Amino acid sequence: MNSTEKGFEKLFSEFPEVTTQEWEDVIIKDLKGADYDRKLVWKTNEGINVKPYYRAEDVANLEQLDSKPGAFPFVRGNRTSDNNWLIRQDIVVEDLKEANKKALFVLNRGIESLGFILTEFLSEKQFGILLKNIEATAIEINIICGSHQLEILENYFAYLRSQKVDLKKVSGSITFNPYTELAMTGTSDSVLMAKELIKMSAKAPQFKAIAVHGSIFHNCGSSIVQELAFALVTASEYLNKLTDEGLSIDEIAPKMRFDFAVGSNYFMEIAKIRAARMLWANMIEAYKPSNKETAQMFVHSTTSSWNKTVYDPYVNMLRTTTEAMSSVIGGTDSLTVNAFDESFAEPTEFGERIARNQQLLLKEESYLDKVVDPSAGSYYIESLTNSIATEAWKLFLEVEDKGGFIEALHAGFIQETIREMAQKRDMDIANRKEIFLGTNQFPNFTEKMETELDADILFEYDITDEKTKFETLKPYRGAQAFERLRYRTDLFATANKRPVVFMLTYGNLNMRKARATFASNFFACAGFEVIDNAGFKSAEEGIEAAKKANADIVVVCSSDDEYAELAPKVHELNEGITVVAGYPKAILDDLKAKGLEHFIHVKSNVLETLEKFQNELGIE
Repeated sequence: MNSTEKGFEKLFSEFPEVTTQEWEDVIIKDLKGADYDRKLVWKTNEGINVKPYYRAEDVANLEQLDSKPGAFPFVRGNRTSDNNWLIRQDIVVEDLKEANKKALFVLNRGIESLGFILTEFLSEKQFGILLKNIEATAIEINIICGSHQLEILENYFAYLRSQKVDLKKVSGSITFNPYTELAMTGTSDSVLMAKELIKMSAKAPQFKAIAVHGSIFHNCGSSIVQELAFALVTASEYLNKLTDEGLSIDEIAPKMRFDFAVGSNYFMEIAKIRAARMLWANMIEAYKPSNKETAQMFVHSTTSSWNKTVYDPYVNMLRTTTEAMSSVIGGTDSLTVNAFDESFAEPTEFGERIARNQQLLLKEESYLDKVVDPSAGSYYIESLTNSIATEAWKLFLEVEDKGGFIEALHAGFIQETIREMAQKRDMDIANRKEIFLGTNQFPNFTEKMETELDADILFEYDITDEKTKFETLKPYRGAQAFERLRYRTDLFATANKRPVVFMLTYGNLNMRKARATFASNFFACAGFEVIDNAGFKSAEEGIEAAKKANADIVVVCSSDDEYAELAPKVHELNEGITVVAGYPKAILDDLKAKGLEHFIHVKSNVLETLEKFQNELGIE
C-alpha cells in the first residue's frame, strides 16, 4: 500500500459507517411530522419515484455495473478509449453553390458531420457541385430527403466512385423513415424500400440507411419513457418486416440509426441514452447475430424543440447547453445543437455560431470527449438507467401485445398515450409546476414582440394528409399557449394602450414585497405593463397613484390580516379590476361577499387566469 492509499485509509477510518436506517431516522426527525413521500420523493412523468438520495445498496444487484466500455450490452457506450462524438450541423440545400460554400465555412469552424436537407432531386453531377472540395471520408455526410431515396443514394455513391473514394471509409446516412412519415402524415413509402437501400449501401458499412426518430414522440410532448419505448417498437417493426424479407440481423441492425431529442431533464436524459443502448442490445441478441458488435446502437441526438421559446429566446442557449451535456455524457455518437432562434426564424449566423461553439467548448475546454462514460458508477444515474429501461420495456411489450407499432398507431394507442402525457405537461406549465424560464415564470418585463409572427410558430405542426383515416402525431412547443397569450397583448398594444397592472403595496413589509414580486411576475407573463411600488400609507393614497398611472388592474399586496379592511376599501375606491395577491382562506368568504372576486396565488392556473383578465379588458 502506497502513502496516498494509507492516507485515505486513515481518513476514512475516522468517520464511522452510517447505515441507511440512520440516515432515514435523521431525515424523519428533520421533517417534523411532514409526509416523507410528498416532501422528498419526486414522482416523475416517467412513472419513476426518485428518492432524495441513493447509496451503494441501491445498485448492488444491477448487472449493468459489470459491463465495460465498448462491451455488450453497451450501456457504457460503443467506444473503449474516448467519448469523441461528432459535431453536426444541417444545411438546407436551395442553391448548390451556396450550400457548398456554407458547408466549407462550417467545416473550417469545427463541424465534423454535415446534414444536407435537400429541397429537390440531385443528380450525380449536382452532387459534384454540392460536395466540391469536401473530403467525403474525413467527415460524416447525411442526406435528408423526403422522397426518391433510392435514386438519390445511387447518384451519391456514383459521384463518390467517380472521385475514386473508398466506400468502406464513408460514413453518414440517408434519411429513410416511412414509419415516422406514417405517424405524422398518415401515408408513407413502402418499408420494403429499406431492403434495397440496405443492399445498395452494403459496400459502405459505416453508412446508415434507416432512421428511427424517437425525437418525433418527444416533440409531441411525450415522456422520456414513451420516447424510448415507441422508438424501440418502431425499430422492432423494421426488424420484423426486413427479416421476413430474408435479410439477416447482421445486415439490418448496423444500418439503423436512432435519432433522439434531448430535453432539459438533465440526469434522466443521460440515463435515457444509456438505457436505450442496453435495451437495443438485448433486443438484437434475441435474433442471434454473428457477433456482439451488431447489437451496438448508433445514436444521433438533437436538442429538444418542445421546450424552446419565442419570448426571451436567449434562455434557449442555456437549455441547449445542458441538453448537449446530457447527450454527450450519455454517450451519443453525434449531436446537433439547434440555434437558439431556430424555433421562430431562419437561424442567424450568430445563432449557428453559438450552437457550434457550445459543442466545441464541451470538447476543447471541458474535455468531455476524453472520458468514456463519465457518469458510470453514479448511484443516481445507474438507478435511473435501470428504472427507465424497466418502464420503457413494459410499454414496449404493451405495444407489441397490441400487434406492434403499425397496429397500435392505427388503433390510436400511441397517439392517445402521448396526448395524455402532453395534456398533463400542458397543465403543469399552466400551473407553473413545469417551469419555462422567461415564459411562464420570471418573464422579461421590457420585452415586446415588434415583429409579426407566422401563425404556425404559435400552433402545433400539422402535416396530415387529407386521405388519412387515423389521427396523426402533431409536434408542438410547450410554451406556445403562453406565447399566444402574450402575443395577443402585444398585438392589442400596437393600436391601443397596453394594459397597466398596478401593485398597491401596504402594511407588513415582508408580505407586501413578496406578494408584489409574485404578482408582478404573474401579470408580466401576459405582456401587461407592471408598476411596482415601495408602499403606501393608505388605500386612498394607493388608488390616487393608480389613477395617475392610468391602471387597468390594481393588485392589493399585503398580509392576510390586513386584507380584511384594506382589500374591500381598495375595491370600493378602484374603478378598474381589483385583484388580491394571495388566498386569505380565513376571510375569503367575507371578501367575496364584499365584491372581491379575483385572487391570484401559487395554486392558480396562471394561463387560464390571465386569459380571463384579457377577456375582461377586451383584448381579442
